[in-house]
Parts: sequence; structure tokens; C-alpha cells
Amino acid sequence: MTCLYSQAAWWSCQDVSVDGQQSLAFAAVVMSASRSLVDGIHNGVMARGFDDLRAAHGFAFARIAPYGATVREVADHLGVTKQAASQLVDELLHKGYVARRPHPTDARARLIVLTDKGWACTRAAEASAADVMRAWAGVLGEQRIAQICADLARVAPMVGLRPTW
Repeated sequence: MTCLYSQAAWWSCQDVSVDGQQSLAFAAVVMSASRSLVDGIHNGVMARGFDDLRAAHGFAFARIAPYGATVREVADHLGVTKQAASQLVDELLHKGYVARRPHPTDARARLIVLTDKGWACTRAAEASAADVMRAWAGVLGEQRIAQICADLARVAPMVGLRPTW
């Protein structure tokens, strides 16, 4: 299939090959789908009452849940400096989404964990993701969604989920 991008921002996919322009167009479609999913989840989280967060916070939540994480681990996950991650964690701390606890194996480190409010927000994100996927399944069908997921899992290793700053 070839994916062509028009000035009107519409995608048309036919005979995608692996050469330059067509590969970039395919990559753009995949990234656009990712952005659509992130935006849908974030909008759903905001609609569920968690309107003091940015989409980037959700990427930090993904690393902190379920066992907690150090600021260094959050920084590595997000691809930012330790100082930037520390600022983000401080913001989440002041908003009541996370708490600092003693690290169980490293006396010098603090473990960042989700609070009850943080877990409630995580459940809102899960519900929002389900809403987005239901809409996509309405267009593509549940079996096709499952196949796309399986296909992408075969070619894309599971790595840290980072926001596109």
C-alpha cells in the first residue's frame, strides 16, 4: 500500500512499499494514530474530572504504577533529565496524585507511588482508552483491531512510553 499525504491533511493508503517517501507517509499515519489515541485518553481523563493534568503526566503514571518508581526511573522512562522529572513529580505531589515513600532497598532513594487520587485517575485513563478503542472498533471492527495490535507487537518492541514533547 502507498500512503499519500495531501495538503488537506487526508491520508490515502495504497500499495505501501518500503522506500523513502512512502515509508515516511506510513510512519506519519502510525504516529497520527498514536497521537489520536493519546489525545482521546487525555480528553476522556479531563472529562472525568481530572482537568489539572497534561497528557505527559499520564506517561509518568504509566511508569509509577503499579509498584512505584524513583525520580531517576521516571526520568529514564520519559527521556528527560532527572531535574525535569523531579519537577513533574513535585507537580503531581502538590496536586495529590503521588506520594513519596522510603525506598524498600535503597535508603538514599525515595519511591514515588500513586495515591488514591492517582489510582482513580489511572482508572479514568483506562476507561477513556476503552472509549477510544470502542470508537476505533466501530470503524475497523474488533477482530481487525486485535489483528493490528498483534501485527504491531510483532514489529515494535515494548519500550517505555514517552510523550512527544
